[in-house]
Amino acid sequence: MIKEPRLRFTREEQTDPALEKPIRRAEKAAVRADKAQARIPKKKVRQTVIDPDTGKKTTKLTFEEQAKPPSKLSHAVRGAPANALLAGAHKEIRKSEQDNVGVEGAHKTEQAVEVSARLVREGYRSHKLKPYREAAKAEQKLEKANINALYQKSLAENPQLASNPLSRWQQKQAIKKEYAAAKRAGQTAGHTAQAAGHTTKTAQKTGKAAKSVKEKAEQAGRFVMRHKKGFLIALALFLLVCLLMNTLSSCSMLAQSIGSAVSGSTYPSKDEDMLGTEADYAAKEAELQAELDNMESLHPGYDEYRYNLDPIGHNPHELAAYLSALLHEYTPQSAAAQLQRVFDLQYVLTLTEEVEIRYRTETSTDPETGETTSEEVPYEYYILHVELVNTQISALAPELLTPDEYEMYQVYIATRGNKPLLFGGGSPDMGNSEDLSGVEFINGTRPGNPGLVDLAKRQVGNVGGYPYWSWYGFNSRVEWCACFVSWCYNQAGKSEPRFAGCQSQGVPWFQSHGQWGGRGYANIAPGDAIFFDWDLDGSADHVGIVIGTDGSRVYTVEGNSGDACKIKSYDLNYQCIKGYGLMNWN
Repeated sequence: MIKEPRLRFTREEQTDPALEKPIRRAEKAAVRADKAQARIPKKKVRQTVIDPDTGKKTTKLTFEEQAKPPSKLSHAVRGAPANALLAGAHKEIRKSEQDNVGVEGAHKTEQAVEVSARLVREGYRSHKLKPYREAAKAEQKLEKANINALYQKSLAENPQLASNPLSRWQQKQAIKKEYAAAKRAGQTAGHTAQAAGHTTKTAQKTGKAAKSVKEKAEQAGRFVMRHKKGFLIALALFLLVCLLMNTLSSCSMLAQSIGSAVSGSTYPSKDEDMLGTEADYAAKEAELQAELDNMESLHPGYDEYRYNLDPIGHNPHELAAYLSALLHEYTPQSAAAQLQRVFDLQYVLTLTEEVEIRYRTETSTDPETGETTSEEVPYEYYILHVELVNTQISALAPELLTPDEYEMYQVYIATRGNKPLLFGGGSPDMGNSEDLSGVEFINGTRPGNPGLVDLAKRQVGNVGGYPYWSWYGFNSRVEWCACFVSWCYNQAGKSEPRFAGCQSQGVPWFQSHGQWGGRGYANIAPGDAIFFDWDLDGSADHVGIVIGTDGSRVYTVEGNSGDACKIKSYDLNYQCIKGYGLMNWN
């Protein structure tokens, strides 16, 4: 068994606080690997050595590392002919079993003996292979520790990589490739050392041919000198071809590297599977919201209900990144168990009953004297405390994923799986906010809310979406166009609609309340919500607030339009307008 390469670090690196722990782990892994190698049984082989000067032969016994015994698979393959013969014999015996009870009994006994013997052989073989298995595990742990130490050393030398999850992931992949190449080189060196003995004999034979080769080389040299101009031209052409080939190879490698980085940071699942899984999670949140809305009817009999509730909502990209890092390619069916696991950890609903002893004044009148008396009478007052704690998926991921899986999770979060608009993530428009100068708005018959529109317009210029996503309850930036609209409605005194997902939450709310108008709806009003379907797949991707219309175009204020608040306008018949959420301000 070829040992893993042992790393060497300078004294400065060994005392570096950032490298001290991974280096110590690598050293401990190397010690364990050496001990495991030492436990592999050695066999004595008889080796004959010939003195090249005297020709005297010397025979001695030396220890040699015993080659790893064949695997169970190869053992089974080698035993296949024998097994086939035994199977044929058993088949012939079974033919006569029905006619002879004694034959049947003997046959069953024989089969039991064969099974017992096979189990004994396999158990003995497994016992003999144990040192080799332990050595292989120790070498694997050493390899992992070495790669981690090299990775930490690379981060220490290149601190700019520490802030970029994609760069860290690419750096670790490069280190793994370099380490594998070094390991292969070490194995090649080991095989070369084994062939050194054979090379000595070959060298003696080669010496006899050296003179002939030398003479031919001198003749070739004289020929080259006579035609040196032609050879110089040929050499120049050869170098030019090599330069062109090297350039093409570099471009190809660069393209492959870019393609590998993009594919490695893209969600591996199909869009419809990811949207279906997201819809399943949103349905669980809707059920939880319904339970909270009907808490008093589901748990009747209390004098008071006290609520301490975190907002219900999640970042769809955090869920997709978690599932992709853990399951790779997933479907709603394969992700069902993980969805329930994450949901149970994200949302913790606690119901606590409290009983207070309170007093009320009761008045009574004596029927004989007519005297009225009052007294304080104790009674039990029942209170139900309802608490909902929402722990975002970004806070759960480090505990639920392995270090490698969490690193991949961070890559998906940084790139949003190269599908930023998959879950209704806003508009990619990077253009400037439009000017409303000279626009004459035509008011319809429905009352709007000019105060809300003025509030929304004052948000123009905000970049990044804070405080809208923070107000909604998210701990970090999310696709915040819906959070912006919900925030504006809340500031105007409306607790509903409140939604963070356009298709999964916003559109269903307006449609279920009978407040929906399709594209081309003629009576839109300032303050209505406008939903967009950028890829025309039937699902809302983005939402904004209607400022008004001039009869041919609709003007909007949108959050997360190129990650900023902007004023935009569209033709009333623009095909990407999915419809309008009609606000009721009465």
